[in-house]
Amino acid sequence: MTDITENPHVKEERNGTPAGVPDTEASCRAPMTEELLLSAMPELDAEQIWKFTEYYNKLLDWNSRINLTRITEPSEVAAKHFADSVLGAKLLPQGARVIDVGTGAGFPGVPLKIVRPDIELVLVDSLGKRVKFLEELTRSLGIEAVCIHARAEDAARQPGLREAFDAATSRAVAPMNVLLELTTPFVKVGGASLMYKGASAREELEVCGKALRTLGCRAECVDLEAEWGARTIVLARKVSPTPAKFPRKAGTAQKTPL
Repeated sequence: MTDITENPHVKEERNGTPAGVPDTEASCRAPMTEELLLSAMPELDAEQIWKFTEYYNKLLDWNSRINLTRITEPSEVAAKHFADSVLGAKLLPQGARVIDVGTGAGFPGVPLKIVRPDIELVLVDSLGKRVKFLEELTRSLGIEAVCIHARAEDAARQPGLREAFDAATSRAVAPMNVLLELTTPFVKVGGASLMYKGASAREELEVCGKALRTLGCRAECVDLEAEWGARTIVLARKVSPTPAKFPRKAGTAQKTPL
């Protein structure tokens, strides 16, 4: 599967630091502070502030060894990663079972779990090193989450995962019709795929008619206020079961999108 874990604000790039070599730039960088976190997310309590601070520290530590993100300044991480991820918190039903597809460094799934501890969370990523990061991160934060190393196309065919979730989340730069094929097979009828998008959300949605019809979904745009740019969550509600042929084999959705 083409990697869909890049954040929606900036494409990732390798920082050039060899594995095991300390990132001196990261070690000198300003720390995450309570003030920065509360500025981005005013409703956080003391425990959540600690968890987001620890998240930031783990993110920078691992980012010196593997490619997780290019956004590393604390104010930008607080806003463009953490606060952006929790924009969808109020769209999730109480006690929802949620799968974060192509989660990368855990966005949006882990921040959602921090502010919505009632949800059951599964994190799926195609890169084993990122899954190891997520396993260590969730242990460190005391968060219950299942971390799965698999391509979305393969995971969606597993009996315990297919059409087993109230919501699927994705915060990726992949086209919407591709994300629909990779996420909606996980969602039960009556559930929804939450796709985090920017200013082009409605333009993308306009060309997704075939994908929505084929995959048994109806979609709407939910516009959200954010100081860091136009943000929209496209909510694709599942109205009928996913046809058995979807998702197609790895790479097909990207090469010949619906």
